[in-house]
Amino acid sequence: MEEIELTIEMVKQEMDSALKHLDHAFQKIRAGRASTSMIQDVMVEYYGAPTPISQVANLMVPDAMTISIQPWDKTAIGAIEKAIINSNLGFAPSNNGENIILNVPPLTEERRRELAKSAKAETEATKVVVRNARQDGMKDLKKIENISEDLVKDGEAKIQELTDKYVKFCDDKLKVKEAEIMKV
Repeated sequence: MEEIELTIEMVKQEMDSALKHLDHAFQKIRAGRASTSMIQDVMVEYYGAPTPISQVANLMVPDAMTISIQPWDKTAIGAIEKAIINSNLGFAPSNNGENIILNVPPLTEERRRELAKSAKAETEATKVVVRNARQDGMKDLKKIENISEDLVKDGEAKIQELTDKYVKFCDDKLKVKEAEIMKV
């Protein structure tokens, strides 16, 4: 039945977007290596408007423990430094008049545990979104008129299979991220 397939496809799309969100959240959780994704959400006050740092500067990672920020407009150096300090990411920017250098401190055991805990929290939040998508799909199936109970049961079984698959994806991604975080 077409309506059932459509409902299942919508549930799958919601679960896919939840997984994409989890991937994006995991990129922000650093695992001992410098990465431009650590600062990509920093907003710089540039000509009176909050602007993403990537739109006012070139971001590079010259080595595993350093992020280099080269502003396209040298007058923005002060604003970029201020934005990094105000972002509470724990970086102390230093500039040489040309670019800004961020030294990424090595993670302490305690900080690694905190990061692993936040990765777990992100994963749990994603699982809730996946389960909510399942619940919405099940409700939508029951609203479809003029179909047999067997077709509804088959649709529910397919949605449950999807849910189990996506919850497992979340758990697998968490294991990988935790291993990455805890690796010294």
